[in-house]
Formats: sequence, structure tokens, C-alpha cells
Amino acid sequence: MPDEIPTTDDREPALVVTLMIDHVLDLAATWTAWDGRPVRADERIYTPHKAIRRVTDHLIDHLAEVEARLAGNPTIPDRWHASASTTPADLAPFTDQDLAEARSRLTRLSQIWASRLTKLTPDQLDRSPGAGWTFRQIVFHLAGSTYYADAVGDLSAVGSDR
Repeated sequence: MPDEIPTTDDREPALVVTLMIDHVLDLAATWTAWDGRPVRADERIYTPHKAIRRVTDHLIDHLAEVEARLAGNPTIPDRWHASASTTPADLAPFTDQDLAEARSRLTRLSQIWASRLTKLTPDQLDRSPGAGWTFRQIVFHLAGSTYYADAVGDLSAVGSDR
């Protein structure tokens, strides 16, 4: 995902995040059929576990940024660059239990984001404290997290080519 300033529109920010998570979970529901072959996207590879990890980490990283800025604290930059890393755990089969865990985790993160965003005024969304993108721009940047899930894709068609 590029670091250029995200384009925003008039959609409710909370809805932008929840729809992104719904999309990811809809795709994840098909990933128990994954054949174990990583999927190449651009110069990186993705697996179901890595896609879930990246979406989750992205939500947590930017939530930490929003909360720190609202509190007037410095943000802690991500130094791991996890999108470039594929761990042995990322290569494990994606099971029904993994899907249940992803649903639980991402649904709770969706609720946290929606709760935070609905409490912010339009002015806070568009003239956010501290340095960096506005909170509205962060939300629309997060919407791009579908990239990770889309890289793995819909695996509901057994034996489909990717």
C-alpha cells in the first residue's frame, strides 16, 4: 500500500472500517480450502495467516497512533515491516479454528474502531491533533487493507487457479 495521502469521501468512517473487515472475513471464510501454496502479489507472498496478521496489525498500529495523538503523546513507529516477512506460522494450514479466531479478533477490532470513530466530531476527523494524516485519511488508508485478503482471494471454488 502506497504512502501517498489517502483520498477520502463522505462515507461514515466507522462504516468504512467495518465494511473492510466484513470483506476480509468473507474471503477468510473460504480459506480453509487453501492448498498450502503461498500467493505472489507484487514482490511479496501472502497466505491466509499472513493476510489476517497484516490486516490485524494494520488496524492495531493505526489505532495506537490515533489514541496516542488524541492523548497528546508521541506515536511509536512500526519498525518490523511485517508485510515483507513471511513467518513459518504464516505457512500453516488455515483451519476452522483459525477462522473462528480471526472472526473473533477482527470483529472486536471492528467494534473498537467503530466506537472510537463515532465519538469523534467531523472537526476531529479532519483536523486531527499531532503530525500525520487526519483520522479520516487514516480510516480510508485502512480500507486498503483488503489488499492482503484480496491477494489470497476467494478460495471457495475447489481447484481454482489463482
